[in-house]
Amino acid sequence: MRGAARQLGVSVPVTSPTFTIGQRYPAAGGRGADGRALVISHVDLYRLGSLTDEDPDLLDEYLGPETISFVEWPQGGEDAVSAFAHVAARVRLEHAGGECRRVVFE
Repeated sequence: MRGAARQLGVSVPVTSPTFTIGQRYPAAGGRGADGRALVISHVDLYRLGSLTDEDPDLLDEYLGPETISFVEWPQGGEDAVSAFAHVAARVRLEHAGGECRRVVFE
C-alpha cells in the first residue's frame, strides 16, 4: 500500500487502518474530473465478516468517483464495495518463500 500511495503522489505517512475501517490520503497535485483534489483510500475489512449488519454509510467516505481505493480483505464486503465503485483490478499477494512475495493481478 505504501508503495502504491507514494506512486500516486501521497507524501504524508501511510499507516495501516487495521484498528479503524480506513485511512484517506491526499494525492499531491492529483485532480478528479470535477477539479477536486484526488484522494487515495486504504480500507481494511479484515475485522468484518460481512457488511450486512454495518451502517450502510460505513464506506461512503472511502469509495467514490474522485477516490482511488485499495481494499484489503474484501471477502466480507465485495458486493458492497463493487456497488460503490468500479473495481479496476484485483491484486493478490502470495508468499513466494522467505521474504519474497508474488503479486498476482486478476
